[in-house]
Amino acid sequence: MIRAACAAVLATFAMTASAVAHGADAAVDTDGAESPKLSASITGSYYAMRDQPDFGVGVAAVNRGSLRFEARHNYEAQGATAALIGWKLAGGEAVTYEITPLAGVLFGSAHAGIAGVEASFAYSSVDAYVEAEYVADREHHADSYFYAWSELGWRPVEWLRVGIVGQRTHVLRNDRELQRGGFAQFTVAKVTLGIFVFNPDAASRYTIATVGLSF
Repeated sequence: MIRAACAAVLATFAMTASAVAHGADAAVDTDGAESPKLSASITGSYYAMRDQPDFGVGVAAVNRGSLRFEARHNYEAQGATAALIGWKLAGGEAVTYEITPLAGVLFGSAHAGIAGVEASFAYSSVDAYVEAEYVADREHHADSYFYAWSELGWRPVEWLRVGIVGQRTHVLRNDRELQRGGFAQFTVAKVTLGIFVFNPDAASRYTIATVGLSF
């Protein structure tokens, strides 16, 4: 059932992103004024677990200029979908940054309000990426929690990114509050493949395989 739900969500995301990609070709309105740039991305993740059933996660985003719309499935909780809106702030020269505050709602197997941020920083071939959010459960306040995903990466060549990763999540249930490990990502054109290995020294170890597509 989880895989079927993920497939349905990802199919919807694909149609949305495809529409955005075609719309991006018409970035100038009839008056000749330049419209905000359109872009989109889709990422699917497969959690290969050792001590619980495998599951998938889908994330899709559409950007119109600095405005960001994002949808997630199985991300905050299994069987739940989140819809968020945010605004990107970007700048820098030697050190560049992008910071996007987000707010939204979670529905499905859980009902909650979400307030969070996505941020990235880069200097030369080194970068850092952080996702953090507070999930405020509307039905059971005790189930509210703070989620975070952090990466420290290095690009020895343009198509390869490697580094360390950590996350704090309620989607997984094991003996570690903080999941940690390493990762490698490979980019060809607009496709990025990734492998993330968590808790490699523990019985609760697991692997996440990802594929991302940008438009």
